[in-house]
Amino acid sequence: MRDEYDFSKMKSRKNPYAKKLKKQITIRLAVETIDYFKGLAEESGLPYQTLIDLYLDDCARNNKKMELKWD
Repeated sequence: MRDEYDFSKMKSRKNPYAKKLKKQITIRLAVETIDYFKGLAEESGLPYQTLIDLYLDDCARNNKKMELKWD
């Protein structure tokens, strides 16, 4: 292994994962919803925000529809 590397001669290239980057947003969720995902996070060892993202991604990929009832 070298003590120093010269990166000035490297060719730059675009990040191949740039399209898969996440966008930060602000969203209001019920306390019970957050508590639910935090509980799942403790069980699984994953951050609760990651679990929420995975769940919403699954809904979007599978085109899941909600049934809304106004009582």
